[in-house]
Amino acid sequence: MPTPLNLQANEVQRWTTQTVSMSPDILDRMERAVANVRERLLRATRALNQAGIPYAVAGGNAVASWVATVDEGAVRNTRDVDLLVRRGDLPAVIAALEGVGFVHGTLLDVVMFRDGEQGKPSEAVHLLFVGEKTRPDHLLPAPDIQTVDDPANFRVVTLESLVLMKLMSNRRKDQVHVQDLINVGLVDASWLPKFPAELAARLKEVLDTPDG
Repeated sequence: MPTPLNLQANEVQRWTTQTVSMSPDILDRMERAVANVRERLLRATRALNQAGIPYAVAGGNAVASWVATVDEGAVRNTRDVDLLVRRGDLPAVIAALEGVGFVHGTLLDVVMFRDGEQGKPSEAVHLLFVGEKTRPDHLLPAPDIQTVDDPANFRVVTLESLVLMKLMSNRRKDQVHVQDLINVGLVDASWLPKFPAELAARLKEVLDTPDG
């Protein structure tokens, strides 16, 4: 019968084996994943800039841009690119993004642009539309396009609009994004009066539970 010491040694050996069995290029793959999202973001926004189409970067990339204004080490990576546009500009958006290699399609009522025919929907450019609810259960429609300029030459949704959209979505990852903004001092309790009561309550819950 194995002794406690032998059991402990076996556990250490199993943990070590699992750790060193990772592919030797795992760090390169991690770096490529981040770089690929950034490349899609810049390619898409460059095309919209050149076409003169109003837009705002929203979602996780917008959170990253705002967080980086205070602490670049606190930036959290994201898989996709969310763009806020006007429904009437959709034909022009399609032309601009297809012109730089994206493939237009719709999945579960989400208008998206995969990066080529083999691109994954989870890594696509996803559109949100001004004045429309992103999901039926959202309290309010998406706000109008109000932006600030990111130094990388794309337009980011204003901080108040970003927080509003995150509070409306209110998934776990949205709550984490709001917490990221709180942690770097961009959002605090003084923001509560900015939002309708239901959204203010969601913000207060995040403020009151910093550890989740």
